Amino acid sequence: MKVLITGGAGYIGSTIASACLDHGITPVVLDNLATGRREYLTGRHAYQGDIADGALIDRIFADQPDLQAVVHYAALSTVPQSLADPLSYYRENLSATVALTGHLIRNRCRRMLFASSVSVYGGDATTVSEADPLEPASPYARTKAAGEAFLRDAAAATDLAVIALRYANPIGTDPALRTGLQVDRPTHLLGRLISAAEDGQPFTLMGTVWPTRDGSALRDFLHVWDLAQAHVAALHRFDTITANAPFQALNLSSGTGTTVRELARAFQDVTGHTVQLREAPARPGDVAGFRVDNARATALLGWTPQLSLTDGIRHAMQWRPVRNRMLDQAVMESDAPAAAV
Repeated sequence: MKVLITGGAGYIGSTIASACLDHGITPVVLDNLATGRREYLTGRHAYQGDIADGALIDRIFADQPDLQAVVHYAALSTVPQSLADPLSYYRENLSATVALTGHLIRNRCRRMLFASSVSVYGGDATTVSEADPLEPASPYARTKAAGEAFLRDAAAATDLAVIALRYANPIGTDPALRTGLQVDRPTHLLGRLISAAEDGQPFTLMGTVWPTRDGSALRDFLHVWDLAQAHVAALHRFDTITANAPFQALNLSSGTGTTVRELARAFQDVTGHTVQLREAPARPGDVAGFRVDNARATALLGWTPQLSLTDGIRHAMQWRPVRNRMLDQAVMESDAPAAAV
C-alpha cells in the first residue's frame, strides 16, 4: 500500500510516516515546510508545496499512480494563535482542505483519513464520545468541526470516503527517535513543563478553579506512537469501516483523563526535576476538559493504546538531545532547499 501524507514533515505526520514504513506501507509526503522539517524527509518520497496547488496534486498522482489513500495532517494547530489570527486558521485549515478535496476527487482518490481533534467537543463534559454534540470553543477547534462537516457532505455526494480521527493531546515521540517535536520551545503542556525545568523557572498553571478533582484542567494525553498505530490500523481497515457510511468519526485517546497538576507530578517522578507551580487565570479559549471515550476506535480498529503517560514523558525527554543535534546542527550546516521531487 502507498499513501500520501500531507503535513508529513511535521511532528505527528512524520511519526505516522515512520509507523507506515514499519508496517510495509509506503508514505509519500507533501509538506510546504512552513513548520515541517526537511530532515524528516530523508529516505522518503517527498514533495514540497501547498495542498491547495491543483497542478502539484495532479503531478503527485501522475508520479505515484498507485496511491491508495490520503492522510491529511497539513494544518495549523495552536489555540492561542488561532484566537490571535483566525483568518490564517480558516484559510489554512478549512479553505485549503476544500481545495485539496476537490483535487483528490478529480484524481479519483477514494480514501481520506482526516486529522481532527477532540477539541471539537468543547470542554464542559466529564466524558465525551462520538455521540456527543460538537461545541468547539476556539477558532482552531471550529476549523476542525467545519472541516468535518464539509467532508461529511463531500463523502455523501462523491466517491470519496472519510474517516475523521479526533485525536487527544499527543505527547512523546517515535520510540526509535527518528523524528519528534520539531520546535525548541513548544507551547503545549508537556513542552512548557520541560522548558520550565530546563530554565529553572516556575511552571505557569493556567486555571485553578475548573470543576475537576484538583481545580486544574483535565486533559487526555495520548502517546504519539499509539496515535500513529491507530492510523495504520485505520488504513488497513478503511473499506470495512466505511462500508455502510462514507463518513466516520473516531476518538483516538488514552481513555483516561489527567489533570495538569497530575501531569506536573508525573513529570517530576519521571525526570527527577522539581518544578514550582505558579498559578494564573485561565486563558481565553481554555476549557475545563474531559476524559475521551475511545471504545468505538477500539472496536472498529482493533486498537488499544500501549504506551503510558510515563512513557510519553520519558520519550519526550530522550528526544530533546537528539532534536538539538539533528535540527540545530542542520540549521548551522545548510540553508539549502529541501530535497523534494
